[in-house]
Amino acid sequence: MLLHIEQVLNADELQQARALTGPSAPWVDGRRSAGPQAVHAKNNEQLAQDSEASRTLQALVLAALNRNALFFSAALPKRIFNPLVNRYGGDANCYGNHVDGAVLHSRADGQRVRSDVSATLFLAEPHAYDGGELVIEDTYGSQRVKLAAGDLVLYPSTSVHRVEPVTRGHRVASFFWVESMVRSDEQRRLLFDLDMSLMRLRQAHGESADTVRLAGTYHNLLRMWADV
Repeated sequence: MLLHIEQVLNADELQQARALTGPSAPWVDGRRSAGPQAVHAKNNEQLAQDSEASRTLQALVLAALNRNALFFSAALPKRIFNPLVNRYGGDANCYGNHVDGAVLHSRADGQRVRSDVSATLFLAEPHAYDGGELVIEDTYGSQRVKLAAGDLVLYPSTSVHRVEPVTRGHRVASFFWVESMVRSDEQRRLLFDLDMSLMRLRQAHGESADTVRLAGTYHNLLRMWADV
């Protein structure tokens, strides 16, 4: 499932994020964190993970995710790999086709996270740079994603994807991975569709015996499929 979630960060949070990711921020070669496959395709900069700026941004992003009901419904997070930040532009301007590693190891806390869902949270406005589209090879073909600052895209970590070369300005984004309580993308999609339908029924008709039964079906499926 590929999902666009709008305004995950508000205006104040975006302003703080931009102050932390300016030209004087501690940017390092992004290949430092690449695996053996990705290192040959990766050409970007990354905010140093041990910096105060990185820790502040991680806390900001995690707080925003924790209050976002749509993110929870779609990802059903069990663990979130600590959000990182990258920058594309100048000579470090692209990331070729790759698939994210299946199990990720956090240097910050030693935690290992299975990557079920990948996420990109855009921090730069699309008019601030040329190129830089996130291209995801989806079931229905290539999807080109370039979102407003503060917006998030979720997609299966099994997808081949890339970032097109940035030819003007800088593309800045936070990225992270989710280990979901529900491992299967197909099962997560069914649960998400059911949850959204239930929400719309309640908004249109209020609570009823039918919505109670439908909610029971949702929770029984989640109980059957979830690993907590």
